[in-house]
Amino acid sequence: MLVGEQPGDKEDLAGHPFVGPAGRLLDAALQELGLDRQTIYVTNAVKHFKYELRGKRRMHKTPAQQEIEACNHWLESEIEAIRPRAIVALGATAARALLGRPVAVTRERGRWMEREDGIPVLITLHPSALLRLGDEDRTEAWAAWLDDLRRLSPR
Repeated sequence: MLVGEQPGDKEDLAGHPFVGPAGRLLDAALQELGLDRQTIYVTNAVKHFKYELRGKRRMHKTPAQQEIEACNHWLESEIEAIRPRAIVALGATAARALLGRPVAVTRERGRWMEREDGIPVLITLHPSALLRLGDEDRTEAWAAWLDDLRRLSPR
């Protein structure tokens, strides 16, 4: 199971998670790792797109803790229904929702944590973090992100 932060503009309009630029990056990573996205449940911790208008563009705003908590029962219901062997937390919002505490992604990335219910959670960056990097930094960040995702065998 992969858990992101919240829908982006494209996801909000399409009604499906990870179909915009970050989703295309995620698809490329999964393909490079030989993982079939059709066999992985993909969702978001927060179920609504929080944004502010800048001209005609809807620009992403980070969800507040209240919004994470308000949506948590849906995420927990998904986990209960899917019963994943492992979960990948894509970014700090997802990690916080899954683990119930603030997570410093840059310090804890690539590590397996355990939820109270015993499900292992791998902490890594959200693919949108890579999209915000300059070209010179993106190659190295991509390789490090793939190294994180290669750890999908939790034990």
